[in-house]
Amino acid sequence: MFSLMIGTGVGVGLALAKRRDYLQFKGRCVVITGGSRGLGLVLARQLAREGARLALLARDAAELERAAGQLSSFGTEVMTVACDVRKQIEVQDAMQQVLARFGNVDVLINNAGIIQVGPLEHMTVKDFENALAVHVLGPLHCVLAVLPQMRRAGGGRIVNIASVGGKIAVPHLLPYCASKFALVGLSDGLRAELRRHKILVTTVCPGLMRTGSPPNALFKGRHHREYAWFAIADSLPLLSMSAERAAERILNACRRGAARLVLGAHTKGAVLFNELFPGAMTRLLSITNRVLPGPAATSGPETYTGSESQSFLAPSWLTRLSEEAAGRNNEAAASSSAAAAS
Repeated sequence: MFSLMIGTGVGVGLALAKRRDYLQFKGRCVVITGGSRGLGLVLARQLAREGARLALLARDAAELERAAGQLSSFGTEVMTVACDVRKQIEVQDAMQQVLARFGNVDVLINNAGIIQVGPLEHMTVKDFENALAVHVLGPLHCVLAVLPQMRRAGGGRIVNIASVGGKIAVPHLLPYCASKFALVGLSDGLRAELRRHKILVTTVCPGLMRTGSPPNALFKGRHHREYAWFAIADSLPLLSMSAERAAERILNACRRGAARLVLGAHTKGAVLFNELFPGAMTRLLSITNRVLPGPAATSGPETYTGSESQSFLAPSWLTRLSEEAAGRNNEAAASSSAAAAS
């Protein structure tokens, strides 16, 4: 009986501790980088429904204006700041504007991203530097900008949107994967160091999501073929998850202060297989690489957006779900100049 009482007491204590950590978004200030389109806009939409006060950061002011227009019907406060997360001074200025309006930042979601698709032969050092600047330095700049205020407030939440590409190095996505691996390390390290300040950091590793992003991804080499396989994979229900479902699970993980979220059963299986059998996974990925388009014979380091790389295969009925998502999530109208970094 005594042991049962002790066990029950411990269980109740853990439940209460978890409840204290549970975050309600209503009235909270949430900053979303890359918030003008794609997953960032889907997250903003769900947060607006819950009454969060939103600050959206992205490079393109016109995209931000369209996103704010979409969110206006929810009746919540939304501010937008044109900002390049690769540049620390712009991030600091943006966060100062957010703090001046809202007084605090309760949640930071580092979502801004860049996707460069193509074989290694066409990638340059600049491609790797750009990916690292967006996926590693960008989140770091944002974290450093909000940390003093979060410490003073006695806590906060940080969500870093990494990728399955930060756990498995996928062929033809090498700059993306290298930078996402680095982001996973940065995010997990931040969690360990910031927990004592009651700042909880969640590392999110999704697989393919139907956000509508392919038209604004960047392609090299045989870019029409590269776009075709990428856009089709991104659209197929068995390979990809809806952006709305992904956003719902990401926000639930943030509410709980979860350490890490891997989205998708097949993604979890692939990550586990890679950890247990890295040699076998390498052989599978090597076979995949042989199936993907080879380097172009004459093309150099030229970069094309997805919109410039379409063919009879994409767009087509195979990419219908992704195209519908692009229409909902402000991806279809995005400009080429903004494709480099949301």
